[in-house]
Amino acid sequence: MCHGAFPHTMIRIAIVDDHAMVRAGLRQFFADQIDFTVVAEATNGREALEIVRRGEVDVILLDISMPGQSGVDALAGIRVRAPDLPVLILSGFPEEHYATTMLRHGASGYLNKDCDPEEIVRAIRTVCRGRKYITAGVAEQLAEGLSGGGDKPPHEHLSERELQVFLRLARGETIGHMAESMSLSVKTVSTYRTRVMEKMKLESNSDLTYYALKNGLIQ
Repeated sequence: MCHGAFPHTMIRIAIVDDHAMVRAGLRQFFADQIDFTVVAEATNGREALEIVRRGEVDVILLDISMPGQSGVDALAGIRVRAPDLPVLILSGFPEEHYATTMLRHGASGYLNKDCDPEEIVRAIRTVCRGRKYITAGVAEQLAEGLSGGGDKPPHEHLSERELQVFLRLARGETIGHMAESMSLSVKTVSTYRTRVMEKMKLESNSDLTYYALKNGLIQ
């Protein structure tokens, strides 16, 4: 692991993003960093979990919106298999949509893809020292959440599993398919769906989809 990494210690990075151009751009930029080496790439959450199983990686750069298993699902799986592995979210979604939620569910940091590449380098080095990387905007959100928790949007009150189920339902996935891909029973997924509906005070799957679109949680 790279905790306490020194300049001469190589930081082994895995890039998980379904856009080849994003991966190529990051790889090229990281090649200029003397202490960075890209050791693995993946295009979805399932492949990300394979990388984690193999080990030999110090930090994962993870996109949220990917086909198949999303970054939200992948983060949950990574936390189970490698609780100490730093996961830095690099997303096309603005910070206010996902950052505090992902940090609460175990991400080490959250950056928008529009950020300066130098900030990604700083973030990687920070999380590899075992610290969280929090931008000024996210720090403000977290502070607001602490001072007035009642102002948090409904999806921020969901547990990790509930958030996974919510996003999958919002994207139109059936309960049967969800149960199979999440290795849960249909009854368990149905229970999660009921809890999500109650917590968010919504009536139907189409309400969930509308909420997710309106709040920029799906594209």
